[in-house]
Amino acid sequence: MKGYTRVSALGPILDFVDQRDGSIQRVFARVDLPIGLLDNPDLPLPLEEQFKVLSEAGREVGDPFVGAALGRLVRMERLSAFGAWVSRAPTLAGAIDRSNWGLNRFLQTATALRLEFFETRARWSIEFLDPGGDGKFQNELLGVSYLIDGVRHYAGRSWSPLLIMSTCRGAEQAAALERIFEAPVQPGAAVSAIDFDMDLLAATRACGTGSDVRPEPSLPPPTSYREEVSAFCAIALLEGPPRIDWVASKLHVSRRSLQRALDREGGSFSTVLDGLLKTRATDLLGMTDQKITDIALQLGYSDVAHFSRAFQRWAGMTPSRYRAAQQRLPTRKPH
Repeated sequence: MKGYTRVSALGPILDFVDQRDGSIQRVFARVDLPIGLLDNPDLPLPLEEQFKVLSEAGREVGDPFVGAALGRLVRMERLSAFGAWVSRAPTLAGAIDRSNWGLNRFLQTATALRLEFFETRARWSIEFLDPGGDGKFQNELLGVSYLIDGVRHYAGRSWSPLLIMSTCRGAEQAAALERIFEAPVQPGAAVSAIDFDMDLLAATRACGTGSDVRPEPSLPPPTSYREEVSAFCAIALLEGPPRIDWVASKLHVSRRSLQRALDREGGSFSTVLDGLLKTRATDLLGMTDQKITDIALQLGYSDVAHFSRAFQRWAGMTPSRYRAAQQRLPTRKPH
């Protein structure tokens, strides 16, 4: 099962790599992703690509447990709008319920969160259903770190789990992780998890309890090539016009196979890209004050004239007229 997450799930990876005398530019170059992703934390990112980034970051800084080391710096409330929503739950039980219920809807697909009980202990687990490959272990360590930080919002910053269940192998790896997490680690687990005192579920926070999650880009469904191609095109746009060969390579198919798959879904690479450009253009014109020239260049057009012709085809009006119409909408009174 293929999964997607938000770029924000990588946490402060740029500062982390730089502080260890590594180059985040080299990391992203080796996984063939635009470095501009880090400036777009809400963009959907395939879990497989996140696995690769973590794996290469570990090689770059020489850390076999980079997911755990980076995890010490992550904060749940900075994990996209979803993380802020979870962190505003009135109790830990509420935060875990929001996490378990909302994760696959708002932040990350192909990932299962579960809460189980064993006498006086509660166990919160995270399982990545995406087969991924290289770097999946690092992502499991990072995922555990987010669980730990989620509990600390209610138990206090000095809190540590009673036990961490890890998929690591052997006592030596477990001992290394214990030094990082400062908590007991049990190796050889089928699923990563943390154990804590069940009484903590009632712990409260003196903070707001907002319940809204602001709109974010939708996460691609696991069965739609159109949505997957659109997600990769949005990533490619950070560097220039998307190329079908690059998208096909990221999806591990040939160019011809990708074209056939899109044809079976009633589309083509050009129609998917056209739809993405239309959505991005209307969002940028209606929700930002960027100059139309800058928007055209950002969307890969060589000049404003080409962009204006494309936009007129999409919306039946020029970009400037569309922006003016959108700016008038808030002043209209409902009938």
